[in-house]
Amino acid sequence: MRIKDIIAHLEDLAPLAYAEDFDNVGLLVGNENAEATGVLVTLDTLESVVDEAIAKDCNLIVSFHPIIFKGLKRLTGKSYVERTVSKAIKNDIAIFAIHTALDNAINGVNSIICDQLGLKNKQILMPQKGSIKKLTTYVPTKDADNLRQALFDAGAGNIGNYDNCSFNTEGFGTFKGNEDSNPTIGEKGQFQTEPETKITVTFSRHLEGKILQTLFKSHPYEEVAYEVITLDNSNQNIGMGMVGELGTGVPAREFLQTVKEKMKSGCVRHSELGDKTVNKVAVLGGSGAFAIPSAKANGADILITADLKYHDFFSAEQDIIVADIGHYESEQYTKTFLVDYLSKKIPNFAVVLSSTNTNPVKYL
Repeated sequence: MRIKDIIAHLEDLAPLAYAEDFDNVGLLVGNENAEATGVLVTLDTLESVVDEAIAKDCNLIVSFHPIIFKGLKRLTGKSYVERTVSKAIKNDIAIFAIHTALDNAINGVNSIICDQLGLKNKQILMPQKGSIKKLTTYVPTKDADNLRQALFDAGAGNIGNYDNCSFNTEGFGTFKGNEDSNPTIGEKGQFQTEPETKITVTFSRHLEGKILQTLFKSHPYEEVAYEVITLDNSNQNIGMGMVGELGTGVPAREFLQTVKEKMKSGCVRHSELGDKTVNKVAVLGGSGAFAIPSAKANGADILITADLKYHDFFSAEQDIIVADIGHYESEQYTKTFLVDYLSKKIPNFAVVLSSTNTNPVKYL
């Protein structure tokens, strides 16, 4: 099995196209065509993690956080980043980072937190815009069914958990559950000598290359006329944060004590609790102060996140409780999730959970 085959499974879970623009995800070190000997999954890639990979004969490290975040101009060993990357290169160990691609995945970081806290009715807190595209093309009517089916097989019409399509008795494509993914029948092209059918389908942004490749391969014309536009629709299956419900109101202090225990937090910093009860809970793993307005707008009673600054607690303004459980603590279960996921995708292959504690924050 090659490293790129393992990466393909990770991109099925969390397409890199949905990572935040500031992020540095993907294969950061190594050759994707190299044969994989084993996978070590970690939250952070440090020198000690590379040493662990060497000891456990794993030549691919799957890391949540990217070790290379800002541009590297030299490798002289003067920083922990330079030393880690140099050691990985010297020992032919590849490093893959998934970070905000998994943050934005519906089954990713924030879903894991929700499950850990027992939340139900989970929904994306901040749906990502610009992640749905629409293709419009014309094709001779006699070829329409073949092209339409090829596009469906490539993933067109499949947004999130929706089914691709079904066919009615007239053979025209219809969709289940999504009004934005309904092929329509158009009029005869202005300059064509035979009837044409207009096909319009929506698809997830990360599939654009595959969709266009299928269009060019399956369309009977050598020069294909088509249009691809980005829709303003928010994607309810991709985005930052998540909101869910406990099912019944719980006193805020009692709930925070439960959060501290379940998330194994050494310290929970929070805004004024008063006599509030908690039912609707917003979560955002890692640094999440930017989600406070969205948590308020969604009617959440509390936002569980990390890296809050002094003035972030003021911004709660009695409308919501904000709680900082620690960056590492909010994301710690991610690596176990990735191990379980990869172990199911590639059984009988060494997928190892790193035993190195990479949390740089210590508590008295």
